[in-house]
Amino acid sequence: MPPTPPSLATREGVADIARRQGRERPDETALWFEGRATSYRELDALSSRCANALIAAGVKPGDRVATLAKGRDDFFILWLGALKARACLTPVNWRLAGPEIAFVIEDAGAEVLIRGEEFTDHGAGLATVIEFADFRGWIAGHGAADPMLAAEADDDVIQLYTSGTTGLPKGVQLTERNYAALFASATQQWGRFESGDPVLVAMPLFHVAGANMGMLGLLQGARCVVMREADPGAILRLVEEHQIRQAFLVPALINMILQHPAIEGADLTCLEQVYYGASPISEDVLKRAQARFGASFTQLYGLTETIGVGSWLSPAAHGEGRLRSCGVASPGVELRIRVDGHAAAPGKVGEIEIRSDGVMKGYWKRPEATARAIDADGWFRSGDAGYFDDEGYLYIHDRVKDMIVTGGENVYPAEVENALFGHPAVADAAVIGVPDERWGEAVKAVVVLRPGADTDAAAIIAHCRARIAGYKTPKSVDFVEALPRNPSGKVLRRELREPHWRGKDRLVG
Repeated sequence: MPPTPPSLATREGVADIARRQGRERPDETALWFEGRATSYRELDALSSRCANALIAAGVKPGDRVATLAKGRDDFFILWLGALKARACLTPVNWRLAGPEIAFVIEDAGAEVLIRGEEFTDHGAGLATVIEFADFRGWIAGHGAADPMLAAEADDDVIQLYTSGTTGLPKGVQLTERNYAALFASATQQWGRFESGDPVLVAMPLFHVAGANMGMLGLLQGARCVVMREADPGAILRLVEEHQIRQAFLVPALINMILQHPAIEGADLTCLEQVYYGASPISEDVLKRAQARFGASFTQLYGLTETIGVGSWLSPAAHGEGRLRSCGVASPGVELRIRVDGHAAAPGKVGEIEIRSDGVMKGYWKRPEATARAIDADGWFRSGDAGYFDDEGYLYIHDRVKDMIVTGGENVYPAEVENALFGHPAVADAAVIGVPDERWGEAVKAVVVLRPGADTDAAAIIAHCRARIAGYKTPKSVDFVEALPRNPSGKVLRRELREPHWRGKDRLVG
């Protein structure tokens, strides 16, 4: 049976995972990364040393500790160490462009940065900057005595940045209360692991799916096999090598695995459970994955702001007629569809709203944005439109917001349009998501050129790539005479999207 999740009544917190597992299964492997195994005893001791190193560096309760690195085992030692110091970890999306990375670190107010060897250009001016290559040596110089600082329910556990409609990322504050809700929901129903289970942690650790998969594994005494990057060939190799039983994979990655040459001879019989979500998946890809992987599939629908929890589609429900659904409310979660301020009847499309103890505390230093997202009764506005069927299954219909989900990453048109408008030849521009077999959606720019200007799609794309992250950069550009707008001047994105989505019955997953 999985361990009992941390209880807010006894003021246990996420850091108690390391303490409890260090006592209960000290010699079992907690983390495996590129040939290095870390036991639960070591996880507990190293995270205590990390906490003391952070405290010695001036980190106080509530401070943000930033990390900028690709996936690695020491991420979890750092995270648990920060929590033992009652600090909040702020993972920075390493796919962002330089100015975006600088903005996140400054916005978080972090004075400590632990960075990967690929990112030595970042962190200038901070009080403490440590390379992950030196991380274990740094913490070794500090005592292993656990500071034993008691966690409060509203302590921030992790601050994950999500793109904003204004083009500026927003820090999502996820707390001890939120993680207690996640742990309870998962271990009650959809995310139960057995102790010792080999669990694949393949998704980026700046993403709620990657961070949660690792922490849920540690909570339940699993052996977490951590990947630097989600490479399809490496995933197939590690699944066989470690006899992986549980994995979370975004749909784009599932599709890439199915297309990889090594899939033909891969033995995937060890896989018992594949979780997926975070972006659209076609029924064709899902059916092929079910047939080839042979595992049970569970879909999870949620947002960073709801700690990734909202609804779940069980393996049993993955039959004909249910593949387009994202399931029913997860334990501890309330879902509703709102139209014009009222709850909608089954079959009626409206905005999906979510209420649970997993809903974020708020957006860091953005009270107005928080108030727009969460109402006085605690309902979070998802920005997704959907409907319930007569049996209470939720179906996503479209997006209320204009957000694009490409390969599990969120992109808002405004931030791409900001880059487009910096090109001297661009008079007007709009950005939409269009269907993409590999990524679910791809970013497309629709551009109006200035009179007499002469440029091409390649130049526009290169201009954007120098200013924003690669996954946000348009993959294609259409040139038009004028953009469709309503009388108030707002671009009619639906008109731009419609020809590309015609005949597609599912826009989001």
